[in-house]
This record gives sequence, structure tokens and C-alpha cells, in this order.
Amino acid sequence: MKSVSRLGRGLDALLKKEGGDSTDNTSGVAASRLGERQSVDIDKILPNPYQPRREFDRDSIEELKASIKENGLLQPVALRKKGGDQYELISGERRLRAFRELGFKKIPAIVLEVSSDTKMLEMALTENLQREDLNPIEIANGYRQLIEECKLTQEQIAERIGKDRATIANFLRLLKLPQKVQELVSDGSLSVGHARALLSIDDPGVVIELANKIISNQMNVRQVEAEVRRRIGNRKPSKTRSIQDERKDANQRYDANIGEVISKLQAKFGTRIKLRMTPSKAGEIRIEFYSQDDLNRILEILMDEE
Repeated sequence: MKSVSRLGRGLDALLKKEGGDSTDNTSGVAASRLGERQSVDIDKILPNPYQPRREFDRDSIEELKASIKENGLLQPVALRKKGGDQYELISGERRLRAFRELGFKKIPAIVLEVSSDTKMLEMALTENLQREDLNPIEIANGYRQLIEECKLTQEQIAERIGKDRATIANFLRLLKLPQKVQELVSDGSLSVGHARALLSIDDPGVVIELANKIISNQMNVRQVEAEVRRRIGNRKPSKTRSIQDERKDANQRYDANIGEVISKLQAKFGTRIKLRMTPSKAGEIRIEFYSQDDLNRILEILMDEE
């Protein structure tokens, strides 16, 4: 089969660190250097325990099978050696599935010596997160794993994935949504725009209720943002203030102009913004952050303005 080796940007960078010119003397591939393309028995490949993708689209696998029949495999799978003569998949789950379904016994692969399970996780997530077919919640969970288990900062993730830090932060915020709403985002019932609008509501029950309303009424993002502003503006007043004062604040705080300002600030800083205003026009702007790295990112944006 004709084929050319094409690696994702993040994985390619990691291969330079993990591969090299060392030889593999632990199996029948002793003559092949680690990092070089070789043919591996499919039955000896174990699944990737750190696979971020939970669902594989049937149509995309069928399309891949047709492409393999016509053009061969354009990108080899990436593996690491396990005990005996077995391998563990780092990346290329769809390619491996397509080859199995086509009845092939071997698959083109790059075999790597990975120093630790943590590095294995980092390589698998980095390669997968560059692809377009992960849903938003899978992407967010991938970023979370890189932060919590691989100890990467948002800036380091951004460099590996080729995204800006605000994008990373915005995806991570989706994990603050109730699980039911996350599932609706995962299956495409709600868009990322819908989900971000819902993040302004603190009550999980209200978020779920509004999510169902969005679907049943086929609301667009602007309609959801308006509904969120209305609900926040109608929330129960605090005991220390009169209902009249609370209504004045709500009207001033969440009118169309203020709502637009808040939306622009949230887009700029990639996080939730709260604006509170008194009848005398005094007030405060609160910028939320969710980690030390997130705080550093926001401070850098503020310093750049100076």
C-alpha cells in the first residue's frame, strides 16, 4: 500500500523527545529503530486506556475504510511496547478499527518508547485534541486531564494544541455545567454558544430547565442570552435591600447595553464576568478565575492593556 507519514503537530513534537535512534531489542522488531514506520500484527495491539473520544461515528469509519481501500493508510498508528510481544495504542483508534473491519492482519505503525503512563496520557490526549471530530465535552475533559494528571498549564496546552489560552479556558468552563446539560452538548442537542450562555446561571435546576426549553423551542443563542438576563434580573432580592431597589439595579445592570458589555468582557477574558451597579451608578466588576494559571492569564491580559 502506498502511504506517507503525517503526524499531528503536538504528537510530532513529543515524538522527537520520546523516540530517537535507540533500538528495540525486546521483540521481533529488533532491526527497526523506535520512531520508524513498521508493520505490526493487529492482534497484538491493546486499546488505549486514555482514549478521550467516547463515541466513534459509524459513517466516518466507513468513509475511512473506503479511503484506505483506494489510497492506503496515509498516517500510521502510534504504539508503545508493552510486556512480551504486545503493544498499546497511543493514537489511531479509528484507523485500527477500519483495518480490523477490512480484514487486514497487520497495520503500518510507529513504535515509541514512552517513559511513563503520564507521558503516554499526554501524547494520546495531545494528538487527539488536535482533531476536529471530538465533541466539546470530550475536548474539555481532555484539557482537564492534561492539567490534573499531566500537570500542564493552560499555556503549555495551548502551545501543544495550537490554540490560544482563552479557548482552553472556555472549554474548561463547560465542565461547570450539570452532567445532564453536558450530555446535551456532547450529543449536539445544545451548541457551545448555548452552553456558554447558561454558565451565567448558578442554580443547576434552572440550567437544566432552560436547556430543555432551548431544545423544545429551538432557541438561538441570542434568545438564550436574553432569557438568561431576564432570569437573573428577576431573581429574589436580598433581605437587606428593598424590592424596589433590587428592581432598579436589575433594570440597570441587565439592560441591553450592559448585557452587551458583559458579553464582550466575557469573550475577552474567557471567563464569567459579573457587573453590579447601584442606583447612584457606583458598583463593581467581578472577574472569575478557576486556577492559578487562569489567574495569571487574566492578569497578563490586564497588564497588556496598560
